[in-house]
Amino acid sequence: MSVPAPFEASALDGALDGAQDGAQEGPAEAPGPRGGPRRARDTVAAYVGLTKTRIIEQLLVVTVPAMLLAERAVPSVWLILATLVGGATAAASAHALNCVVDADIDAVMKRTARRPLARGQVPPRNALIFGLALGVLSSVWLGLTTNWLAAGLSVAAIAFYVLVYTMLLKRRTSQNIVWGGAAGCMPVVIGWAAVTGSVEWPALVMFGVIFFWTPPHFWALAMRYRDDYAAAGVPMLPVVATPAQVSLRIVVYSWVMVLWTLLLLPVTSWIYAAVAVLGGAWFVIRAHRLHSAVTAGRDVSPMKLFHLSNLYLCGLFAAIAVDAVVGLPALGPPF
Repeated sequence: MSVPAPFEASALDGALDGAQDGAQEGPAEAPGPRGGPRRARDTVAAYVGLTKTRIIEQLLVVTVPAMLLAERAVPSVWLILATLVGGATAAASAHALNCVVDADIDAVMKRTARRPLARGQVPPRNALIFGLALGVLSSVWLGLTTNWLAAGLSVAAIAFYVLVYTMLLKRRTSQNIVWGGAAGCMPVVIGWAAVTGSVEWPALVMFGVIFFWTPPHFWALAMRYRDDYAAAGVPMLPVVATPAQVSLRIVVYSWVMVLWTLLLLPVTSWIYAAVAVLGGAWFVIRAHRLHSAVTAGRDVSPMKLFHLSNLYLCGLFAAIAVDAVVGLPALGPPF
């Protein structure tokens, strides 16, 4: 759950997977003999590896700004910490369960071949119990320390990521990341619910920002690792469509995302407005440049857009946080 998905998502081996797997992972290595403390450290490291901690860090980036906007100030430090701990644990649960389901394709793909299950560092049964236990722990923690709406939303996010994205969509349709990425959007809704005990329209707008951000973000990554996905039989869009078709969809989703960010203007000030407009223009220009390079047959570097997308999302949500804390008058309708 928690940058969202989360707490990805995406999150995913889609929106959520992108943050951790932007750099290719090397070939799997057979573990050598271990003993004593070193073996214990390796075991702990393997279980931590199941949780995809880098993705969790990104998810948490969007949770706090959502809480600040919900409060229009800084909520209690305890509430923020409790929400982040619960969100991180829920995200860890979803990622561990994802690793169990995807262990076979992780072993085939070069960029995921070093994951703990792919290397045989953790028995699948143990990983399954670990993931389920984290899910139960996160929901109980959020229910007791925030409210049961936030807890219920965290359970829904885990279930959607594992059952809908990982088990149903990922290997069956090129639209997998579009709809599966919804799990990585949940952290903003959970953060809002933790503060207010409800889900209001600004939370849904932030959900939509991440939802429309996910396809350009992950398709750029998938363009770089197209052969990896093809070898594993995963029909990511770059596997089943031409590069020009993929880059065109990236442009379309980028425009929709940027226009969607403007829906927050009624509850924010010129601080957020400036970042949303200027940052959005920057993102759209880079998406168009990628599409132009692809259609012209030039060498392209989709990873530049991938890394830019991370900076863009962090910057946009940082603007939400600053805007809420500074407390300038909201632009209001019709802004």
